[in-house]
Amino acid sequence: MDRTLAADLARLPELLDATRAAAADALATLDARPVVPPAVVPPAVVPPVGEPPAPEGLAEHATGADAALAAFRDRWEPRLSASAGPRYLGFVTGGATPAALAGDWLTAVHDQNSNSALDGGGQELERETVGWLRDLFGLSAAHSGTFVSGATMSNTTGLAIAREWLGERLGVSPAEDGAAALGPVRVLSGAPHSSIGKALSVLGLGRNSLVRVPTLPGREAVDPAALERALAERPGPAVVVANAGTVNTVDFDDLRAIEALRERHDFWLHTDAAFGAFAALSPEHAHLADGLDASDSVCVDLHKWLNVPYDSAVQFTRRRDLQARVFQNSAAYLGPLGEHPDLVHLTPENSHRLRALAAWFTLRAYGRQGHREIVERDIACARALGDAVQADPALTLLAPVRLNVVCFTLAEAPTPERLAALREAAAGEVFVTPTVHEGTAGLRAAFSNWRTTQADVRRAAKALGAAAREIA
Repeated sequence: MDRTLAADLARLPELLDATRAAAADALATLDARPVVPPAVVPPAVVPPVGEPPAPEGLAEHATGADAALAAFRDRWEPRLSASAGPRYLGFVTGGATPAALAGDWLTAVHDQNSNSALDGGGQELERETVGWLRDLFGLSAAHSGTFVSGATMSNTTGLAIAREWLGERLGVSPAEDGAAALGPVRVLSGAPHSSIGKALSVLGLGRNSLVRVPTLPGREAVDPAALERALAERPGPAVVVANAGTVNTVDFDDLRAIEALRERHDFWLHTDAAFGAFAALSPEHAHLADGLDASDSVCVDLHKWLNVPYDSAVQFTRRRDLQARVFQNSAAYLGPLGEHPDLVHLTPENSHRLRALAAWFTLRAYGRQGHREIVERDIACARALGDAVQADPALTLLAPVRLNVVCFTLAEAPTPERLAALREAAAGEVFVTPTVHEGTAGLRAAFSNWRTTQADVRRAAKALGAAAREIA
């Protein structure tokens, strides 16, 4: 064994203590650090301050873990955003609850490839965790679930199963014969997330198979009557992608109305509920996700509102048999397919870290009530920021605050350049991401972090208002 490697092994408890101290320091300073350091804010009106450190060459000789930790803290840690913190409101980004963080550390410690019954502890833990999540979101036992890396992979997996269902309807198997065996395919959706087009490209169905269906006036929710007309335009099986929480305005399709269309039309229903599924935790908002169980496949992203570390999502489906037909992997060293297939047969990944452990920890630690509190507090924070935007003459709302996202813009001349300047000016205190809503450039503030409080809303609103007046 290399001498430095052997020395690190001998000092492993000390090295872990040093890492723990560095982690504790990073978390303790989240509130005081710039949410996004100026050097890494994308250039807007003026170039960003500072430059990234020049790349170093790979060391020829070992220097040890202490030196690596010191180099990381000196060269790279100052450039990392406070994305784990309470005012990182860009994208839809959660943090990591204390229990989830503990679970994630232990995921690395135990280093399980939790895919096979030949070494089955990890996949059994995952199945237990999936059962808890299914219950959390109000899904029935007809849905089986599997952990994947994120919403994009969850949508891709769900649509891969839908592709095989289309083949079943047409008497072919895309898994065996290729996507071309299906002929032209139609995937209908009102306001699909960008990952849907990406998934269709990966699956060989093509981005052009996506048919945009008109939405309700002033909404991002699909118009059920327009969807029925689109389904009737061409007989034969299709795929419908419903939204349980659009990314811009958290609008929800009427899942019950879409389900009723099955009485007259043949389609697979895939629901993208990446973060909208968490509405089910709040009694006041659970009606938004009503009908989710009727879906044939469901996407839920856990590193959003469950507040577990990246990367973690879950994919549910009613047709595990078709899922295994798509992703089965035949090799003597892999576990059985059978009625309860090993996880290696259910996703594109042969290697599958024990992502479920962080989710297991946070669900076991805080239960339904603890995670309901996070969801309801974030919703209240979004409403408060929406109220602050409405009260600020320099800003204006682009859409009602339906759940946990505030979509807003400058009251005057909301050009992408001016909005980028606003983002940069406020980035030390709050991070938001750009969008376009009904043709108007805007910004999104998404609340999904377990740390966020009303005090953070006040800081964010003050920073955004000051930046808007500075731009004006």
